[in-house]
Amino acid sequence: MKILLLEDDPILSEIIEEFLVEHGLHVKLFFDGKEALHAIFEHKFDLLLLDINVPSLSGFELLSEIKNAHITTPVIFITSLDQISDVKKGFALGAEDYLKKPFELEELLVRIERTKKLHHIEENVLLKLSSTISYDPQNYQIFTPETLYKLRKKEAQLLEYFLSHQNRMLSFEEIIEEVWRFDEVPTHATVRTYIKNLRSYGLEGLIENIKGVGYRFKCL
Repeated sequence: MKILLLEDDPILSEIIEEFLVEHGLHVKLFFDGKEALHAIFEHKFDLLLLDINVPSLSGFELLSEIKNAHITTPVIFITSLDQISDVKKGFALGAEDYLKKPFELEELLVRIERTKKLHHIEENVLLKLSSTISYDPQNYQIFTPETLYKLRKKEAQLLEYFLSHQNRMLSFEEIIEEVWRFDEVPTHATVRTYIKNLRSYGLEGLIENIKGVGYRFKCL
């Protein structure tokens, strides 16, 4: 299980990291909200543990950003903000859980395990794209009757964006804004190349080209 931990207290962050690693979890540590957000767009995590009052971008703002980007990774807030208004805001933004400091490490582990079960994390769930084609979002793999295709990171991000917007016309501008976000802005030709790659992985019948406008993805 891969966890992103955003905590700007170096002592507490080290304590949490060591404890979780001892229990077989993989932890990537961040002290800055913007750096954590960039990592979330670049890498796939199973769970986000977020402090709220951190430099550059608060935990609340970070959660809003990832929800706007249609990222569904579950979030547990770990924070000293204990007012009911803060708790309500956290859940309203889409948090899975809200843990107030100080807390016992064992309680944090219990809440992580609960979230893991609720979201079926680490279960190898395959998404059916058609009657013969499946996608493994954890390992970025497409399975067809003939072969297995390993997607590059950006190809996987593009496919998952299509999957979250099935049967909807997506313009070049929208695809670039949502999939490339913090990366160098690609040309339309670059986007076409990535889509051509996806089609070559057995998805040619699923990605519809709407000439002069954009693309539409439809599962069969």
